[in-house]
Amino acid sequence: MNIQHPKLVKLLQLAYSAEKAAAFAYIGHAGSVKNVNEKIAIKQIEIDEWQHRETVLAIMRQYDISPSRYYEIKYHIIGRIISASCYVIGWFMPYYFAGRLESGNVCEYFIMMRYFNEIGITEHDAVLYEMGIKEKEHEVYFQKSLQTNPLLPLFEKIFGWGNRSSSNDVDLENKVSVEKSKGYCKHRK
Repeated sequence: MNIQHPKLVKLLQLAYSAEKAAAFAYIGHAGSVKNVNEKIAIKQIEIDEWQHRETVLAIMRQYDISPSRYYEIKYHIIGRIISASCYVIGWFMPYYFAGRLESGNVCEYFIMMRYFNEIGITEHDAVLYEMGIKEKEHEVYFQKSLQTNPLLPLFEKIFGWGNRSSSNDVDLENKVSVEKSKGYCKHRK
């Protein structure tokens, strides 16, 4: 089956490649931290990103959508650069920008769900919901790790993410059902 929804196709290709960049970044991030528990948590996030990539690829294959060569090269390079930089930029910035990135990634999956629903496809709703929630869990992990850091208010003011601001409206404390989750991220198109 071929999908005639250019925004959905592009978002699937983007998510697929960006998950690789994130996984590469977490390899460096986990390698650069000293605390064993932090290493384990970040390594699990890396594993989650690889699993998301596999899931997105399976969905793409179902609709004969090929990965974007451009995105694959671009995000491969970005992921490797971020991975290497984790060893030289200190502790705070990898945590901060990982949290900010995850905050934005949450909406990718809820928007994908809406795009699929626009063309009458609902079979991926549950898996897209789970991936969106998992990305929110990642965001919350980084948010909690930084919540008392004195640099956070400054970075939040400059970059728009932190204790008081997020790129999504998902609340893990009050999660809604898959069906009701279609209202998440309405502010993003």
